[in-house]
Amino acid sequence: MRPQVVAHRGSSHDTAEHTLAAYEKAVAVGADGLECDVRLTADGHLVCVHDRDLRRTAATKGVVSTMNLAELDELDFASWKNPWAELDDEAPETDPEAGRVLTLRRLLEMVADHDRRIEVAIETKHPTRYGGLVERRLVELLADFGWTGADSPARVMSFSFNAVSRVRRLAPDIPVVMLVDKAHHWPVLRPLVADDWIIGPDMKELHAHPGLGRHLVKAGREIHVWVVNSEADLDLCLALGVTAVISDRPAHILELLGR
Repeated sequence: MRPQVVAHRGSSHDTAEHTLAAYEKAVAVGADGLECDVRLTADGHLVCVHDRDLRRTAATKGVVSTMNLAELDELDFASWKNPWAELDDEAPETDPEAGRVLTLRRLLEMVADHDRRIEVAIETKHPTRYGGLVERRLVELLADFGWTGADSPARVMSFSFNAVSRVRRLAPDIPVVMLVDKAHHWPVLRPLVADDWIIGPDMKELHAHPGLGRHLVKAGREIHVWVVNSEADLDLCLALGVTAVISDRPAHILELLGR
């Protein structure tokens, strides 16, 4: 069985990350799942934003946790990806709404309304001033959709062991992923993580430290890898038997798998 292809922040190679347009494109090309990062606004909304501040994606020094959703909604989260679009007569027309800040609720509504099963890998970002409130609000939101059971299309990921443990306490049936960005972290984590936790190693670390992949396979761990963008990346993932590849280029990875 081929691995699940999950769109990293949407089809983020081609379209501004974490925008509705990026996720709509990922679904259109056939991605099996969507990955997003979430942060909590000052007025308690979960939004799909990777960085703590907005300099890279919205050209402002504002910090997500100090801003209300209404303030974020006034910003442009898309034009940084193609800053010359206004000068290009052949550039396709874009919907300004598709480039605004995306709430997690809106993303989940899009997934729920689709006519095929699409899974969602949700990463909670830490450290944050709101601590465990992020996971609590996330589980409450998933409960609104009826997605806290073993058949949930959602799974929760984090680099924070405490965050993953918190989700497991709040909703024991939701699949969880312990993200690993350094190979030397795994020996420390190995005795702590439960057997049914999925492990999410960094693709770069798998290339640089082949022993990491071998140890995970030997331990019988389910593996979800980020970020898988090339044929060489995919070949290594297939050799390890990973069950999900998270990619900025889901269409490209699906094409490679189709060959």
